[in-house]
Amino acid sequence: MAAMTDAATLDNLVSLKVDRSDHVAEVTLLGPGKGNAMGPDFWRELPVVFNALDADPEVRAVVLTGSGKHFSYGLDLPAMMPSWGEMLGGQALAGPRTRFLDEIRRLQASVSSVAQCRKPVIAAVSGWCVGGGVDVISAADIRLASADAKFSVREVRVAIVADLGSLQRLAGIVGEGHLRELAFTGKDIDAARAERIGLVNDVHPDQDAVLAAARELAAEIAANPPLVVQGVKDVLDVNVAQRVGDGLRYVASWNAAFLPSKDLAEATQAFLERREPKFTGE
Repeated sequence: MAAMTDAATLDNLVSLKVDRSDHVAEVTLLGPGKGNAMGPDFWRELPVVFNALDADPEVRAVVLTGSGKHFSYGLDLPAMMPSWGEMLGGQALAGPRTRFLDEIRRLQASVSSVAQCRKPVIAAVSGWCVGGGVDVISAADIRLASADAKFSVREVRVAIVADLGSLQRLAGIVGEGHLRELAFTGKDIDAARAERIGLVNDVHPDQDAVLAAARELAAEIAANPPLVVQGVKDVLDVNVAQRVGDGLRYVASWNAAFLPSKDLAEATQAFLERREPKFTGE
């Protein structure tokens, strides 16, 4: 694939790489955190990339994948928490909480840029896809996995109500019962379970095979009339978009009000100390 260098907005990316072949763009998560963890660069660059691909008339379909063995370990907590300190402090008043509400909405908009891209997006997932990784693939149109893929809506295990789209989008993908099980427990599921519940369309033997399948499917989509394909996506999204938008606004307000807690501080400290947290409901 030739690197996409013709759009100035896609130069000098840190957390993502964009390539294209014919009418298919390929977006690869680079990290720089371990396991393509999603830090400040990722949240800033993701909408830049998908807005550019949306506006590029040469792009008709997009493949989204991760570098290395894993799609993403999810939110890079050590990288993100320092900037959230004041906003999440126990004595935070209206000003800091309003700033945190704005921050949640900014991250939500970043993920939503994937869903709002008029070009169909196919996620090719290998290895771990955790937390924010599930938020992002939930915003894709189609998901494929390798046999070693594992998925987790893990926010509950770090004392957070998932607020970037999984709770809003997965109900229409896997159904309410499966979503509630995943979100209440934070459990890990393998690729076979993900396929059974409809989280992924197909499972392929390994990382090379799933990426090849995603490229083939994207090329098949790109061979169709592009404006008609975009019209199909627009029609399919019309009812979903309002429901998802309402849910995102509600959870952003809920977390701005209730997320700061002793349990969140305990979860963060336990994560840094690599131990099991002890939650008290405070």
